[in-house]
Amino acid sequence: MNIVQLLLLAAGLMAVIVLLYSAFAGPSAAKESARRLQAVRFRHSDSTTAKVESQLKKAIAARKPSMHKVAGSQSRIEALAVRLHRSGQKWTVAQYIYASLGLALAVAFIIFLQTGALFLSLGVGLLVGAGIPHMVVAWLIKRRTNQFNAKFPDAIELLVRGLRSGLPVTETLAVVASEIPGPVGVEFRAIVDRIKVGRTMDESLQETADRLGTPEFQFFCITLAIQRETGGNLAETLSNLADVLRKRSQMVLKIRAMSSESKASAYIVGALPFIVFGMIMWINPEYIGGFFTDDRLIVAGLGGLVWMGIGVFIMAKMVSFEI
Repeated sequence: MNIVQLLLLAAGLMAVIVLLYSAFAGPSAAKESARRLQAVRFRHSDSTTAKVESQLKKAIAARKPSMHKVAGSQSRIEALAVRLHRSGQKWTVAQYIYASLGLALAVAFIIFLQTGALFLSLGVGLLVGAGIPHMVVAWLIKRRTNQFNAKFPDAIELLVRGLRSGLPVTETLAVVASEIPGPVGVEFRAIVDRIKVGRTMDESLQETADRLGTPEFQFFCITLAIQRETGGNLAETLSNLADVLRKRSQMVLKIRAMSSESKASAYIVGALPFIVFGMIMWINPEYIGGFFTDDRLIVAGLGGLVWMGIGVFIMAKMVSFEI
C-alpha cells in the first residue's frame, strides 16, 4: 500500500468518525436547560433591562423578514465577498484567490526544493495557501467586530440624545455617521446613503445587519422594527438597549478573563510539539529528515497532526462560551 492509498484511507476514516459524531452527538442537554432557566428568569423578572433583553431575543427568534437569507449565502463567491467586506479591507475576491494560489505555490516550491517529496510539498502548500489567508481575514473580521461593538453603545446613546432633543430618526443616524469614528461611523454612513437614494430604513438596516453578522446590531434593528409597528418611547427603548449591550460587553470581558488560563495552556500544549520538532531539526537535521522522505514516517506525522487538530478543536470548544 503506497502513501496515496494510506492518505485516502486515513481521510475516509476521519470522515466516518466525524459523521458518526455528528449523527449521535445531538443537542447539549446542559445548554437547553440553561436556556429554559434563563427564559423563566426573564419571564418573572421585575427588571426593565431583563424584560427588554427577553423581548429582543424572542423577536430575533420569531422574526422572518422577506429577505431572510443571510447576505452571501446564495453562493460561495458571494459568501467570500461578504467575509472580505466584514474585514474592513478593500480586497476583491480575485485578489484573495490570487494571493492564496501564489502563497500555496511558493510554499510548495520551497518545500519541494528542500525535501524532494512531491506529495508532501503539495499537501503543505495547499494547507498553507488555504489556511493562512482564511485566518488573516478571520482575525481582521474579529478585530473590526470588536471595534464596532466597543463604540456601538456610544452610538446608541448619541441616538437617544438626538431623539430626546426632537430630531427624527434619519437625522440622528446622520449625526452618528458623522460623529462616531471607526467602523460604526462607516456602517451608519452606508445606511444613511442607502436611505438618501430611496431605500427604506428597514431594508438599509437589515442589509447592514446581514453584512456585519453581529447580534448587537440585530438587536438594534429589531428594536427599531418593533417600535415602528407598536409605537412607544423609542428613546427609552434604545437607552435600555445600550445598557444591555454594555452589560453583554462586560460579560464577554469576564469570560475572557476566566478562560485566559485555559487558553494559554492550550496554546502551549499545541505549540510545544512544533517547537521541539523545529529545534531538533535545527540541531540534527539528519535525525529528523526521515519525516520528509520515508512513507511510514510521513503517514505517522500526518496522523499526529490530525490527532493534534482534534485535540486543539476540543480544547477550543471547552473554553468557548455562548452568551
